Amino acid sequence: MPSLGAAVAGTQDADGFTAAEPEKQTFYRELRPIGAEFSAWVREVAVGAQPVMCGYPASYDWMFLYWYLIRFTGASPFGHSGCLDMKTLYATKARLPLRAVAKATMPRELLSRRRHTHHALVQAELFANLMAWPGNSQ
Repeated sequence: MPSLGAAVAGTQDADGFTAAEPEKQTFYRELRPIGAEFSAWVREVAVGAQPVMCGYPASYDWMFLYWYLIRFTGASPFGHSGCLDMKTLYATKARLPLRAVAKATMPRELLSRRRHTHHALVQAELFANLMAWPGNSQ
């Protein structure tokens, strides 16, 4: 993983999820020097809340990120389980088996308006859209 990025997609409380403009709070670094900047940034933007790392899919990024944070900063601001897989979230809300899910099968309005990249802004927009989406009812 040559770079690491994050963006605040929104906040969730007892009243529901409130989307944020992800460009307002972002973090991006090339993974050359080893340091605690990412961990400090997460703690700063998550004051009073439990940060959650989201990805599509989250498994590879989460394993690397958790290892990196523990190894080089001594702790993870996400804890040991603060991870949410957006593919699984979509499958659950769409009432589809996980094996049937791909971004190409998602409703267009859920996908980011941004050019497809692996940048955190694209991921944050997808997450905010998924959280606002009521899903398929039966």
